[in-house]
Amino acid sequence: MASLSSIELHAIEDQLNSEEIVVKKLKNYATMTQDPQIKSTCEQIAAQHKKHFDTLMGHLSC
Repeated sequence: MASLSSIELHAIEDQLNSEEIVVKKLKNYATMTQDPQIKSTCEQIAAQHKKHFDTLMGHLSC
């Protein structure tokens, strides 16, 4: 695989930061609500964004 350019690395870094923030916010929202449906939805969406984060990290370790 070809190495990533500095622009590509910067874009991945920005996206990693964004994904990390979304995961933290959604986990926080899940702990703040008493509604089980909202809690479950927040946790599911947080898990999806954690997957996105992990995928992006995988691109950096190639």
